[in-house]
Amino acid sequence: MSHRPPAPMPDTLSDAFAAAVLLSSTDKPDTLPPGRLSPVSPLPSKHGHQHHHPTPSSSSGSSGSVSVSRAPVAPASGLASRRSHSGEIPLPSDAPPRGAARPGHRRTGSGPLIFTSGAACSSSATSPLTNALPAGNICPSGRLAKPLPSSCSSAATPPPPPPPRASRHDVLGSGTANYGHGSIVRSRAAVGAATDDDAVLRRAMSAADPEEVKRAGNDQYRKGCFEEALRLYDRALALCPDNAACRGNRAAALIGLRRLGEAVKECEEALRIDPSYGRAHHRLASLHIRLGHIEDALKHLSLATPQPDLLELHKLQTVEKHLGRCLDVRKAGDWKSVLRESDAAIAAGADSSALLLAARAEALLRLNLLDEADIAISSASKLDYTSSCSSDTKFCGFLANAYLFYVHAQVDMALGRFDHAVSSIDKARIIDQGNTEVVTMHNKVKSVARARSLGNELFNSGKFSEACLAYGEGLKQHPVNKVLYCNRAACRFKLEQWEKSIEDCNEALKIHPNYTKALLRRAASYGKMERWAESVKDYEILRKELPGDKEVAEAYFHAQVALKSSRGEEVSNLKFGGEVEAIIGMEQFQMATSLPGVSVIHFMMPSNQQCCKISPFVNTLCTRYPSVNFLKVDVNESPAVARAENVRTIPTFKIYKNGMRVKEMICPSQQLLEYSVRHYGI
Repeated sequence: MSHRPPAPMPDTLSDAFAAAVLLSSTDKPDTLPPGRLSPVSPLPSKHGHQHHHPTPSSSSGSSGSVSVSRAPVAPASGLASRRSHSGEIPLPSDAPPRGAARPGHRRTGSGPLIFTSGAACSSSATSPLTNALPAGNICPSGRLAKPLPSSCSSAATPPPPPPPRASRHDVLGSGTANYGHGSIVRSRAAVGAATDDDAVLRRAMSAADPEEVKRAGNDQYRKGCFEEALRLYDRALALCPDNAACRGNRAAALIGLRRLGEAVKECEEALRIDPSYGRAHHRLASLHIRLGHIEDALKHLSLATPQPDLLELHKLQTVEKHLGRCLDVRKAGDWKSVLRESDAAIAAGADSSALLLAARAEALLRLNLLDEADIAISSASKLDYTSSCSSDTKFCGFLANAYLFYVHAQVDMALGRFDHAVSSIDKARIIDQGNTEVVTMHNKVKSVARARSLGNELFNSGKFSEACLAYGEGLKQHPVNKVLYCNRAACRFKLEQWEKSIEDCNEALKIHPNYTKALLRRAASYGKMERWAESVKDYEILRKELPGDKEVAEAYFHAQVALKSSRGEEVSNLKFGGEVEAIIGMEQFQMATSLPGVSVIHFMMPSNQQCCKISPFVNTLCTRYPSVNFLKVDVNESPAVARAENVRTIPTFKIYKNGMRVKEMICPSQQLLEYSVRHYGI
């Protein structure tokens, strides 16, 4: 088959966009002919207000196929005609089909039961049907509710029975389960439908005709069952390896599974079989936009149709604009702008660009947002980048893969994962040996890792002064490393240099707020200096961060006691932890609830089932929150206390703080009880 040579590619995106507009003043995004839509952001076809659905047709170019009806489009002069492949999946459905259900799960038209009152005896076009039960509504008994009688109906002439409903396979059967309590029993019809689907898949997988197998794959794709569709396309390709349409359909299934790197290779294989396959060019252009490959996207977009798809071209231009700005502001060291432009490029369409995610991670790291930076670089590492990018691709002056490892090494080093940092920067150095930034970072990571390792060895040997010096050498290379600051603070704590220990903890917390190790060491240092107010404040933060840590709770309790004692308050009755204390008289109750701190009183009765259920959980809370006093009052043994507190329902919980009642709960859930204890006790 002969082909005319393709049209020359525009030099720039702006030229391509202008040329596309000049070719046809009526070919606008909202009037594009079918088959010209974007697989990423599809627009509905408006040609004649008709919807074109794939229909079986004879093969034209590749055997075994389902073709899509297209409106005739006159090719532009000087541009090559494109070969059409039957059996192709339409490009707008490269994204998962809307409303696609999992196998064995069907949507129903269920809705609320509708009953009418006797006042309405006539119906209109806008009134709901009386006594109508939408499909899928099942009463708890498994039977349909009886319709209410209508006052307009004559006694002699009963209302006609509702028409018999046809058997539906997408409605749950009545079964014997107690509906509304989490048990759902599938009807025999639904089970039978699932069994039929399995049988169809088995027959398709064992078929020898690639056309039948491909058709079955297309059916599974339209249902959103991409794994099943992929297996069927693999089977069809085993029978007919040089089928470009099947390669394209396999790429669509891979896109649905978010395996974009493999989808790129599949589209490239389709184009190797048929270089003029326009649909594969279009799909490949969309993939390159998502991956942030501007030049490759423009190349395939210009070959996708007789003229560039304006919607995809606009998306490509927007991504290119923000990507260019991102590179410029990174050179200037404007990290806030790097974060803004990388986010804009991702939002514009490059949602699977590992390099943009890495740039975002680097910006977050420089802004001391360590946790967010770690999430961003982890997301970039999960993307299948290496299989979709050539080894000579450049980004910010780096070879692309080297930049990913370069950023990963920085994040790992900042978070104290020194071994991982060394491994990542070694890989970057191997890939991009001549890059000066990689070489500089390689030397820095190696030096910091050595300093940290030496400092740890000296600390474990009890040589705290020498360990301080080792950590200091590491900080000269990386002055924003929270781990080295915190480790040096530990050395200074051991040397009883409390003030210097606090200073190092402050530096670590500037880099990473709420860094628990730094807070612990600073709180302990404040305690050594008897600055109890600052110590209690740090322990309060730690109690929120580590609510189940008993050591933190005990240290917090002792700091509170010391603070109260320094203010001249009575602390002799304060105690830490223990068991739930039983109250047997009014005087004991008044004394217990007037103590400083938080007291939780459980009004209970041993014979009550609800009390028996929640009592073990109260014991657990007593262990979990040892700085809180837990008390229990048996209303049978101490009725005077129950009457004084106006307790009429059990179990009842009351919380006192510093002698004042702040909370009362009747029959609370475990979640509410613990939330309240934590809220008032911390």
